[in-house]
Amino acid sequence: MTVALFTLGGTIAMAGTKGQGVVSRLTGAELTAAVPGLADIPLDVHDVQAVPSAALTYRQVLDLVAAAGAAVTGGATGAVVTQGTDSLEESAFLADLVWPHEAPLVLTGAMRNPTLAGPDGPANLLAAARVAAAPAARDLGVLVAFNDEIHAARHVRKTHSTSTATFVSPNAGPLGHVIEGEVRLLTRPPRRAPLPPVDADRLAATRVALHTVTLDDDVALLDALARDLDGLVVAGFGVGHVPPDFAPALGALAERMPVVLTSRTGAGSVLRHTYGAVGSETDLLRRGLVCGGLLDPYKAKVLLRLLLAGGADRAQVADAFHRYG
Repeated sequence: MTVALFTLGGTIAMAGTKGQGVVSRLTGAELTAAVPGLADIPLDVHDVQAVPSAALTYRQVLDLVAAAGAAVTGGATGAVVTQGTDSLEESAFLADLVWPHEAPLVLTGAMRNPTLAGPDGPANLLAAARVAAAPAARDLGVLVAFNDEIHAARHVRKTHSTSTATFVSPNAGPLGHVIEGEVRLLTRPPRRAPLPPVDADRLAATRVALHTVTLDDDVALLDALARDLDGLVVAGFGVGHVPPDFAPALGALAERMPVVLTSRTGAGSVLRHTYGAVGSETDLLRRGLVCGGLLDPYKAKVLLRLLLAGGADRAQVADAFHRYG
């Protein structure tokens, strides 16, 4: 039983530098040496280039997924990735969309760096390794282990800028917990088939934007935003509403490219046929927008970009959002 550990940097791997704040400095060996109980789990440690998670690219995440996949194909029970938390919810979902293995891929990180009292990185790393090694975690896809909770990549959100309990799954709750060192799964959601592999160069050339609708928003911003785009995600008010003058503009854009309607609220679903005014969800879907369902705007953007880079047509985009949303 060996768990492959890939370290990317982030708060979990930071150390103090006088006068410069904290920076990524700790290696995987240094990280693991600081975790009581981790020696009981054999680890194969791989130090990936340290990079803040705000600087990560899709290509880097997909390369890491490929490396983790090679590790489990080579016999590892599971894989763990440590990274910064800024973009962890998006990188976890991106990884989940393409992860084809029964072995778990578990992402974790930290909110308190090792120079602070009560750093959470060691506990999160230990929990993640235990989840990656647990038979109960197999065939659940990509998971996030944080604060002794286990979350599905599809549902997890970062909800607080500093709290160690920042990662929650508003629409579903955690899949389970790590209790006294034991991985306890409370539910097993159905797993979706992974998307086909995507050419890296085509992915880099695929441009998808996100516009969050706000009070008294300026519809002219859409024209500037939509130039040279392949797709657009709109985070609407509530259940999927926009100002009335946005409706025809979004309808016109939906004739040119896939436009996905999501909610900016952070939890709950876009509706389909409850409200009927101009700019309502019923009106927008009638104009050709794609319903994002329960997917938040950030995950919708990840899914749409991956679909378009893979050559999906409008019908395939709509079908994928029906399945994942």
